[in-house]
Amino acid sequence: MRFVSQCLSKTHSRHQKLIFLVQEDQTLDNKITTISLSQIQMALPYTIEMVEHCHVPPPPNSVPQTSLPLTFFDIPWLLCMPMQRIFFYEYPHPTLHFTNTVLPCLKLSLSLTLQYFFPLAGTLTCPFGPTKPHILYAEGDSVPLTIAESTGNFAHLLNNYSRDVREFHSFVPQLPPACVSDDTQVQILRPLLALQVTIFPNSGICIGITFHHVAADGMTSNHFMKTWASIFRSKGDLSCIEKSLPFYNRSAIKDSKGLETILLNEWWTTSRSSWKEDTTISNTTSLPEDKLRATFVLGRHDIERLKQWISTQCKNHNETQPFHISTFVVTCALTWVCLIKAQVSVTSKIQSLDDDELCNFCFVADCRNRDEVLVPTTYFGNCLSICFVSAKRGELVGENGVVVAAKAIGSKVKGLESGVLRGAEKWISNWNESSELGNLVTVAGSPKLRVYETDFGWGRPKKSEVVQIDVSGAISLAESRDKEGGIEVGLALSGAQMEAFISFFEQCRNAFY
Repeated sequence: MRFVSQCLSKTHSRHQKLIFLVQEDQTLDNKITTISLSQIQMALPYTIEMVEHCHVPPPPNSVPQTSLPLTFFDIPWLLCMPMQRIFFYEYPHPTLHFTNTVLPCLKLSLSLTLQYFFPLAGTLTCPFGPTKPHILYAEGDSVPLTIAESTGNFAHLLNNYSRDVREFHSFVPQLPPACVSDDTQVQILRPLLALQVTIFPNSGICIGITFHHVAADGMTSNHFMKTWASIFRSKGDLSCIEKSLPFYNRSAIKDSKGLETILLNEWWTTSRSSWKEDTTISNTTSLPEDKLRATFVLGRHDIERLKQWISTQCKNHNETQPFHISTFVVTCALTWVCLIKAQVSVTSKIQSLDDDELCNFCFVADCRNRDEVLVPTTYFGNCLSICFVSAKRGELVGENGVVVAAKAIGSKVKGLESGVLRGAEKWISNWNESSELGNLVTVAGSPKLRVYETDFGWGRPKKSEVVQIDVSGAISLAESRDKEGGIEVGLALSGAQMEAFISFFEQCRNAFY
C-alpha cells in the first residue's frame, strides 16, 4: 500500500465547501472562468462538501516517458468541449465507512489502471508553431481525484422525469486549467482527465468523469472505466484485464489519403486562434437557468413497432427501402423529429421560420475492426467516422417526418458499408459549417458502450447520465438499464421545449400502435 501515501493527498475540513474560483492567467492576459460550485449550490436543494482532494499517478517507475502522436481520427476532436459522464451506484453505508474501507482501494485500483491508460494522466502538448499536437506522459504525471459528500436526494437523481440541469453539475469535476510550458518552445499543456467520487451517506455513490475527447472516444473512456472497475472489484488482481489491455500501435492507422495533413491544416487555419486564446477547457462559463434534463425510454416492443411502421409507410408510398433500418436509426429519427417539432412549436411564437431551411444531424460510427481500419476493439484513442445528414425543416415536421429522418440517417449508415472514410477530408469543414448554421443536433454516447455493465462490485449502476449535453445541445443514447433491448434517450431543453417535446414524443409513439 506504499502508493496510498504517495497520493499527494490534501485532506480538507469536512465542512469546507468545494469552490472553484475565477482565476487569472497573467502569462496570456486571458481570464479563465470556471464553474463556481457555490454558484451551482445557490439554486440547489442540497449542499456538497469536499472531503478530500488528491492526485493519483500510475505506480512509481511503472511507465517510461512516452509521446503519443495524434492521428487523423483525433484531430477533429481538438474542436470539442470536454466529455462528462456520471455513474450512480447504490451504497447504503455512511461516509466514514467509505473513506475507511473503500477509498484506499479505489485510489490503488485507479493507480494500477493508469499504469495501462497512462496517456490519460499526461497532457495534450500543443506547440504554438505549425506542429502537430501530441499527448505526453512523464514520470510524476497524475489524475486529479476529488472526494465529496452530498446531502442530495439520491433517489430523486435516479429518476427519468424532468429535473433542473444544475442538479448534476456538482458531481462532475473540472479539468485543471491549461498552462504554458516554461521550455524554449512555448507550448500549451492541457490536462486530459479528472475524476470525482461523491458520497450520499447511507444511500449511494456517484462517480463523475471529465475527459478531453482528443485523447479518447467513448469506446476508450468506457474501456478505462470498466478496467478501473474490474481491478477494484478483483482487489488489485491484474489477471482480470490480461485479455483486454489497451492497444497503442498508431502505425496501424493507415492514412493513404493524406487526411492528417488536410485536417491539421484546416484546424490550424480555422480554429487554432481560439485554441490559443482559450486556456481552459471548462465545459461552460455559465450555468443555464431555464433548462431541464430528462430521460426517455423506448422498449424493445416500441422499437420493433417503429421499425415496422417506417417500413409500412415506405410501402404505402410505393417507395423501396434501400436504407438501413436499425434500432439506432429509428431512435435517432424519432428523437430528431420531436426535437425539431418542439423547437418550431416554441420558436414560431416569437419569429417566423423557413420550412425550406436545412436542419442538420451529426452522429459517429465506430471504425474499429473494419476493413479500412484494422485495429482491435481495445485501440486507445479516437477511431470514429463523423457523419452528417440534413433535411428540410418543413419535411421533418410534416406527416412523414420520422420516415424522412430515418431515410436520411439510414442512408448514411448504409453508405458506411462502401467506406467509413468517404468524405473524411471534410469532417472539420462540415462541422464548422453545420455549427455556424445553428440547426445542428448531435449524438453523444451509444447503446453499444454498455455503460450499465460498469460494475465496481456494488452492482450495476442505478443510472448513468451524460452531463455535457446541458451545454452542447446533443442527445445522449445508452442501452436501457431495465428494459432488455431498449434504449435510453437523454435530453436537456428549456422548460417550454421540454414540455413540447414530451407531448410530441408521446403522440409519435402512440401513432405506431
